[in-house]
Amino acid sequence: MISAGRAPRARPWHLGLALAGLCLALSARAAESTESPAAAQLLEAARVRLPVAWANALPADLTVEARDDLPAHVGGRTWGTRVRLDRTLVDAWADAPADPPHDARARLALATLIHELAHVLDRGPRGGLSRDARLRDLAGWPRRRLLPGRGPNDLRDRSPDAYEYTSAREFLAVNLEHYVLDPEYACRRPQLAAWFQARLGPAPLPRAPCAQALPLLQGQGTDGELGWLALDPARVYAIDYLHAEGNDAPMSRWGHTMLRLVICAPGRAPGPQCRLDLAWHRVLSFRAFVDDVQISSWRGLTGGYPSRLFVLPLEQVIDDYTQVELRGLASIPLALDRAGIDAVLARAAQLHWSHDGRYAFLGNNCAVETWKLLRDADPRIGAQAHWRGITPQGLLAALTRAGLADGAMLADRTAAERQGYYFASAQARYEAMFQVARAGMALPAHSAREWLDLPPTVRTPWIARADLRATAALLLLEQAAQRRQELWARDWLKRRLGQRDGEATHAREQVRQLLADAGVLAQPAALLAGVPGYGLPQAAEREALMQRLAERNARLKAGWPALRLQARQALPARQREDGQVIDQNLARIQAQLRRLAGE
Repeated sequence: MISAGRAPRARPWHLGLALAGLCLALSARAAESTESPAAAQLLEAARVRLPVAWANALPADLTVEARDDLPAHVGGRTWGTRVRLDRTLVDAWADAPADPPHDARARLALATLIHELAHVLDRGPRGGLSRDARLRDLAGWPRRRLLPGRGPNDLRDRSPDAYEYTSAREFLAVNLEHYVLDPEYACRRPQLAAWFQARLGPAPLPRAPCAQALPLLQGQGTDGELGWLALDPARVYAIDYLHAEGNDAPMSRWGHTMLRLVICAPGRAPGPQCRLDLAWHRVLSFRAFVDDVQISSWRGLTGGYPSRLFVLPLEQVIDDYTQVELRGLASIPLALDRAGIDAVLARAAQLHWSHDGRYAFLGNNCAVETWKLLRDADPRIGAQAHWRGITPQGLLAALTRAGLADGAMLADRTAAERQGYYFASAQARYEAMFQVARAGMALPAHSAREWLDLPPTVRTPWIARADLRATAALLLLEQAAQRRQELWARDWLKRRLGQRDGEATHAREQVRQLLADAGVLAQPAALLAGVPGYGLPQAAEREALMQRLAERNARLKAGWPALRLQARQALPARQREDGQVIDQNLARIQAQLRRLAGE
């Protein structure tokens, strides 16, 4: 891997001063410039490493000069067809005993020259690569949706050299360095490597073999643990637009946009049957990562929270939305061919490790981030669909108009549920179960909502009167009561943690520490802080990652249950007693189910 560490290029001279002193400057510095044999050797060593199209595009009168007058923080500069390198770098190359050199300064000399040759190429008649719209998409400068130009670059994690974000020209030069000199570049930044190869051809340097699977971190378990997911793109049969229906909450009224990866179970050939392998499906979900105990609507509106790409099991997403939030989920297949699916997966992996955006409810929400992912992954999507809105339904409508999404299978809701295209809110199921339980007993309520609103002590006596069918229905209803109780407790604890007394302050710090560990799911690059590398992590980095992952999971697994117990003890007496009764009701129902089933 290449050593990155050149300081930023100095600002250009003021035009008036440059024109006034140009002749004097060139005359005074002529004695400080030499075309040494070492510089010529360095140029030849760089030339043989370049792709053929790049080497052929270099001007015939190109020269490399060793200079003593460059600023201390500048290793090289280019003026027309003259490349000027710091003399100490050229001398380090001359002293290198072998090619490729093992000395860090000699390697830096070669990288610096290739960086400057990239500028020569970019400014030449066959250049202009840094102005290419596709390169800027891949680099991470997003097209503004409502204004001309491009927005700030959000792909700042896992960078080989922060200098690449100075401008598109420097991004091109830094990445061409690594494309030419790093045998792992195509494994670390596969989409950029493919773009460079299409424009310039392959670099002569032998390439390292790349793992087929994409490295991802996924949520798993109830205590915020994280798991490693090696995603084989060949097992992804389809990608769906996954839409969570809205509810009455202000931030959820428009719904939520996600992407569902239809992954085939191991051993199953890709095909329609893979849609039944729900345990293997994963969801890509852009969300605001709330890094505090309180949610601020103002921060959500104005970009105060990080916007991150989460990878989650589909079954967890279904449970969260349908069982807890009581919102339906619609899964609409996207019309992507094999190349399109692979492009979306590759882009998602890059964003997973590099993206550090800002969530804004009215400008950069889940729908906007998902649209940028799709459009930047495959240019054909952007060419077919045109969208400048901000709502999940609006994005779905745009994809439908373009023929990229078709929700026809949702017309028959029953068939859609059976085939896994729709996951209904549990509210209707709760009502159906209440009617089952009420059929054989005169329950003191007329609806599931009224039944769940009753104190749990009032529900207790009815358990013993239920037959097998009614007991099974009461189990589902009591589980719903437990979820409601947990949601109420969570809301109460948020308000309690916002208070200023010592107990709340101590608990708030505990929560923040656990959120910092859980936040690795939202920013996987943080798990590799201090570990050399960039882009998609390779084998050596994964070893360090797995060790750190195990350590964080151990802290989370111990911390959250202890904090939940502490939180339950802090609840008001009435709610604490209700929670205990609900637990007892569930134990009674489960014991009764086993007894009735045995009979």
